[in-house]
Amino acid sequence: MDGVLVHEDTAIPGAAEFISRLSASGLKFLVLTNNSIFTPRDLRARLRAAGIDVPESAIWTSALATARFLAEQRPDGTAYVIGEAGMTTALHDVGYTMTTTAPDYVVLGETRTYSFEAITRAIQLIEKGSRFIATNPDVTGPSPGGSLPATGSVAALITKATGVEPYFIGKPNPLMMRSALNQIEAHSETTVMIGDRMDTDVLSGLEAGLRTFLVLSGSTPASAVERFPFRPSAIYDSIADIVPLVP
Repeated sequence: MDGVLVHEDTAIPGAAEFISRLSASGLKFLVLTNNSIFTPRDLRARLRAAGIDVPESAIWTSALATARFLAEQRPDGTAYVIGEAGMTTALHDVGYTMTTTAPDYVVLGETRTYSFEAITRAIQLIEKGSRFIATNPDVTGPSPGGSLPATGSVAALITKATGVEPYFIGKPNPLMMRSALNQIEAHSETTVMIGDRMDTDVLSGLEAGLRTFLVLSGSTPASAVERFPFRPSAIYDSIADIVPLVP
């Protein structure tokens, strides 16, 4: 989503037309984000404010992928969550109970208000045997004032304190791609991943067996592409260049 369809709250030229063409074509699609703060309803409202009309059902977040994974691994389990509504709502919807008493999992998601108290509680619970899950490995997030510490940075702090590595669900884990494919009943051989990051979007798409289109409107400049040991299927300046490919 970010860097492909929008920058912060501003639509990237061609994004609204691209989604409109997709919807009119009848092709199945999902808008993906590693950000676990917001619910799909929140994100739909944000995109609509930017002039992009995406159905709530066509938004797939790392929080939703995490909740689905946990529900499959340990149905009706318990979790201690550091995160916001996007994460807690997704877990509630799959039958999980939030608790601070011997939870099955400590789940670390994105939040703008990481607290020392919550991080300390997470460390203590992991030391006592709770399994450690994190929604995504991004170490920083953007803000008008500069970079903010993100899930990956806080996960590293907890790992340093406990010696326990988290299992990251979001990109570049191909698990998120496969859960998205399952959500729309699609097959990897007939699906394309469009993203702006080589290290998450293109990598996860590649490992899930998808064709990958890199757009240069976000995090990865053209000069950085050759530094990676893998390549996308195609490179475009922005989503506007992909609009003519939609039938």
